[in-house]
Amino acid sequence: MNNISKAINGEYSAIYCYEQLAHYAPNSEIKNQILEIRNDEIKHYQVFSFIYTSLTAKEPSPQITEQCPMDFRNGVLAAFKDEQETVDFYHEISGKTSHWFIKEQFQRASADEQNHAVWFLYFLNHH
Repeated sequence: MNNISKAINGEYSAIYCYEQLAHYAPNSEIKNQILEIRNDEIKHYQVFSFIYTSLTAKEPSPQITEQCPMDFRNGVLAAFKDEQETVDFYHEISGKTSHWFIKEQFQRASADEQNHAVWFLYFLNHH
């Protein structure tokens, strides 16, 4: 449950941060891609919240656990590092459960996070 709570907080923080980061984007193409990534994070948050509620019969109380840098380059760098760390974290959660739904959801989210990391790396190297 601690890991699921941590995942919920991480997604909640990313949703907030990526909204801010989209405002700093240098053009509409990058802004739209960041908002698409944010939509994935919203989906992860919703699924993880559903899992949490199903297991505990309580609604999660998400908290922002990471501050979002206030400029584009540092925000993208922080996002890249966070996405990469999250890939490993979600693999770890997936590997520790025998519940097929939880395993599948964290594997899917891990793949999404890896895709997000590639986008942020692209933004770092090209803008």
